[in-house]
Amino acid sequence: MKHTITGTTMPVLQIGLDPGEKIVAEPGEFSWMTENMQLHTTTQTAGARGLFGAIGRALAGGGLFMTEYSPYGGPGLIAFAAKVPGTIHQVEVPPGHSYMIHKHGFLCATEGVALSMGFQRQLGAGIFGGNGFIMQRISGPCTAFVELGGETVLYDLRPGESIMAHPGHVGMFQDSINFDITFMRGIRNAIFGGDGLFIAKLTGPGKVWLQSMTVPNLAHALAPYLGGEQATATAQGVGGGMVAGSILNDIFGRN
Repeated sequence: MKHTITGTTMPVLQIGLDPGEKIVAEPGEFSWMTENMQLHTTTQTAGARGLFGAIGRALAGGGLFMTEYSPYGGPGLIAFAAKVPGTIHQVEVPPGHSYMIHKHGFLCATEGVALSMGFQRQLGAGIFGGNGFIMQRISGPCTAFVELGGETVLYDLRPGESIMAHPGHVGMFQDSINFDITFMRGIRNAIFGGDGLFIAKLTGPGKVWLQSMTVPNLAHALAPYLGGEQATATAQGVGGGMVAGSILNDIFGRN
């Protein structure tokens, strides 16, 4: 398998495959491909097979089905374009290890990938995180490609070193990272500060990829220009910093 990532703002991943090689993605994700590329749609991925594995993927933000792409009669090419402005990252996942990614980050992977719901390690994440904090887990062995929004900032945290981030900006992290959701410090900050009730705490050792743009934030920024009563209400709600709306968004998964 050979691949190239072309472009900057809206990058495109192009993958060249030889007969016998496969790429796995969710249905309908590819942008273009050569004529000799054949498709096989299934509910199975390695390590998460059958109906229960498909349900786990769906709960994590993925789909019930996966599509395998492989060429016949000679080499083939398939391309995946970014859905929002951002970056595409290659991730090598060795046996026995995994990566946690935001629920819309999976682009594609080589055969052997296991995509499932990533349950958080701390009780606070499960109780207070909302469905926006449910992340996907990529296990291997495989080579995976992950799409992150906007610019990406990588931190390599030492043991015991922590970084605090708005949960929506957590794009990906290694399984050695301890991830928890905590309350925003100070009641006045939580209610009137406009930053929400909860904040993510990531503690090393391990690598953390933070994304500068989230899809909800992009939608909020564009809402005033879309027209219509619903767009106006959305813009007013975000721009005005409505306390009730902020609390409900945090509880039920704004990101």
